Amino acid sequence: MTTQSLAEDREIRRITLSHKLNRWDMKVSPYLYVSPFFILFILTGLFPLLYTAYVSVFDWHIIGGQGDFAGSGNFEWVLGQDKFWVALRNSFSIFLISAIPQVILALIIAAILDQNLRAKTFWRMGVLVPYVVAPVAVALIFSNMFGDQYGLVNNALGRIGIDPVGWHSQVLPSHFAIATMVNFRWTGYNALIFLAAMQAVPRDYYEAAMLDGANRIRQFFSITIPSLRPTLIFVIITSTIGGLQIFDEPRMYDTTGAGGASSQWLTITMYIYNLGFGPAGGGQFGRAAAAAWLLFLIIIVVGLINLAATRTIATSGSRSSK
Repeated sequence: MTTQSLAEDREIRRITLSHKLNRWDMKVSPYLYVSPFFILFILTGLFPLLYTAYVSVFDWHIIGGQGDFAGSGNFEWVLGQDKFWVALRNSFSIFLISAIPQVILALIIAAILDQNLRAKTFWRMGVLVPYVVAPVAVALIFSNMFGDQYGLVNNALGRIGIDPVGWHSQVLPSHFAIATMVNFRWTGYNALIFLAAMQAVPRDYYEAAMLDGANRIRQFFSITIPSLRPTLIFVIITSTIGGLQIFDEPRMYDTTGAGGASSQWLTITMYIYNLGFGPAGGGQFGRAAAAAWLLFLIIIVVGLINLAATRTIATSGSRSSK
């Protein structure tokens, strides 16, 4: 074999090896890029979830550790507690009072910010400021504003002849006050998500609608809302998950953090925290884990219902617009 043929053979081998490496790079590199997320998810999400399921079937206490196998006993005990159902009622009440107005206000704010405003960057960044504020600070400020005797809201109501409201002593007023905190923090955040989706809608649709004589309100309901279906589903699902897991605002709504004297605003997450770490009756890790898994299953069911309902509404809206 001549020197020239050897050089050509080496060059062919080098090209073949480079081709194989490039092919492996195209196949493997995408998985390597997304692997950090899944590794962190397994360590911080999946493993705690599975370990909580393991703890939930044992009589697990903070001092003695793992005890006897309880099976479904912890779940039966939690479901038999009246306070669990009160906490579940409060969680759903606060979630509904906060989530529905929150999505509607976020859509309206996003539609306003989508217009040709002066200093639009300032206004867009301004709606995000409440989200940056610490939840503890928000809860302390709003708990004083909604004070039963000397709160700012009751003082304003008294000036117009309305009797003071028991924002801490009554059930629905306390839920409304906590929902106001949640809306204060998250409405601007969701508005920016809707704004990003609105800016992705082709402007040709609006120009054609204007030529057909459609006003801004008709354009909003016939073009904007149907175009926001994926984003609307995302926001509703995330609002559902966050609303049913609410903890910071009700925990800091008073100085004791017990959810009220009669559990007026006790939520499921606070109930789980009290079972595991509460000063009275805490340390029951097995029962707390069972309650956490019940909340997990409830969130999945409610999330699926929201997903189906949102898709149905969005699909019917898009068909009617056509």
